[in-house]
Amino acid sequence: MINRDITSWVQKNAGWFPVVSITGPRRGGKSTLVRAIFPDCRYVNLEDSGIRSMALDDPVGFVRNRPSHLIIDEAQLAPELFNMIQVVSDEVGTPGQYILSGSQNFLLLKQITQSLAGRVGILKLLPLSFREALSADPELEVSEFVLRGGYPRLYDVDMPSEVYYENYIAAYIGRDTSGYVAPRNLSMFRSFIAACAANCSNLLNLTGLANDVGISVQTARSWLSLLESSYVVFLLQPYHANLRKRLTKTPKLYFYDTGLLCHLLRIQTKEQLLSSTQRGVIYENLAIAETIKRHQNAGRKPQLFFYRDDSKIEVDLVDITDSSKPELVEIKSSATFRPSFTRHLSHVGELLHIDNESQSVVMDAEETTVVGGRTIWSMRDWLMRE
Repeated sequence: MINRDITSWVQKNAGWFPVVSITGPRRGGKSTLVRAIFPDCRYVNLEDSGIRSMALDDPVGFVRNRPSHLIIDEAQLAPELFNMIQVVSDEVGTPGQYILSGSQNFLLLKQITQSLAGRVGILKLLPLSFREALSADPELEVSEFVLRGGYPRLYDVDMPSEVYYENYIAAYIGRDTSGYVAPRNLSMFRSFIAACAANCSNLLNLTGLANDVGISVQTARSWLSLLESSYVVFLLQPYHANLRKRLTKTPKLYFYDTGLLCHLLRIQTKEQLLSSTQRGVIYENLAIAETIKRHQNAGRKPQLFFYRDDSKIEVDLVDITDSSKPELVEIKSSATFRPSFTRHLSHVGELLHIDNESQSVVMDAEETTVVGGRTIWSMRDWLMRE
């Protein structure tokens, strides 16, 4: 098993709460993780139709007749269990009684908020970070990680990424969208995912996405919400402050996994990545997605934004996760530093009162340096931060 950075945070939550919930994308390693952390817990998977039928037919007996320490995988498939889990966890009061995992965040969290509020530690397991992938493949280069992505199977089995991701998309569309996308619209939904990839790092334009695919704006909004809740894409919100500036109110669109992103963009080799007009977009996506993983794996709630005003002054990342030490970050795919890279950092730093020491440029450089008090990170060093 690949070591996961979130392990200690999961263990802490299991010592605090009677129920621990772990959500994340399909095939992201949730089942492997919880079974490794809690080897003495009984494991049931509700994707097994027989087990699911037992849970739905007799939720009281399903919970009562099993050990008090139980892992329930894809728990959102049997919402009837949650009230009984609440009853038993209240009766026993032991931390770590129930470990719930699921790949449909919106369904699992809906049941948690209705039945288990205050009793559950909620965590997210995203695809492997570069640090985690490196533990499985010590020779891994950043460019290779960009193309391969972070799904654990790609580090367990030697298989082409394009084969894996085509299978992943087919399985995702066939299973996670059931009941949300009409069968006649599945090919258009596949096109919608590709359209999102083509618009990665752009300001979200639902009308444009809808027109690209030939669907209504309402449908585009619904499908985007589905992609968000199943951890395919995320929206980076704009930073807002009382600055006497007109700031954009539109979020930007990104993917959690660059391997999937590259597959959708039909970029399969390092040579294609190097020559692609989307290279800057992909590296920007990489740095931001990895920052989310870094914070979440350490038990911190990411507070990430971008800055853009009506003067087109823009900074790629405003990280206020540590409110006592906010960071401004510009992300470049270039290997050569240019003073112009810090121009917007200087401007926004003055507005937000963030000094040079908390301003950074992340680049595809060989090593990390300091210029004018600002850290000029190599992408590799940025991805290795704790």
